[in-house]
Amino acid sequence: MAHRYLLILRYALINIVAAGLAVAAWIQGWLAGMLEPSTAILSAIIFAVFLYGLALCGSRIWQTSVALNDLKEGGKAATARAARYMASARTKDAESRALQVTTLRMKLSHRIQIVRTIANLLVFLGLIGTVIGFIIALSGVNAQAVSQADSVASMVATLIQGMSIALYTTLLGAVLNVWLNINYRVLATGTVNLISEIVRFGESK
Repeated sequence: MAHRYLLILRYALINIVAAGLAVAAWIQGWLAGMLEPSTAILSAIIFAVFLYGLALCGSRIWQTSVALNDLKEGGKAATARAARYMASARTKDAESRALQVTTLRMKLSHRIQIVRTIANLLVFLGLIGTVIGFIIALSGVNAQAVSQADSVASMVATLIQGMSIALYTTLLGAVLNVWLNINYRVLATGTVNLISEIVRFGESK
């Protein structure tokens, strides 16, 4: 089969390109602020959640790709999977069989939903970083000390630190959300194809 592992190839290509862009941004110095002590912890948490989601997505894509290949080749696993579908659909009318396909779609879609949930979680973690950053920025503001030259410098430093946390964590969460969502779309497309192949293989038996 010329495109035996097409889903995996798409997954690899997307992440190679995205990783290349991230390295280019790092070389340009655009990401250096994320390693500052004030933002490093939050950035590490967001990135760790992203890596977990990416690894989980890769695992689901591998399983989906293997199942698709088996269905197209008509192997034993494909026969067993189609048999489970046909066992509950063989004696039903057209409307009930359509409902059975919908149930199958919901079951397989639920299996991959966690990847999308993790992608959405990245945005919320970024927003938490935004709130923390603004709290830090505002905590250093003292209206009574504005007229004192010695206090202004420390207030400005605290303000810059807080804004740095807010902006970098928001940016990191948003960018990684887009990255993981692109991978999720590949997985979702593969899942739709898997459902179609299960129904096709089952109906042909």
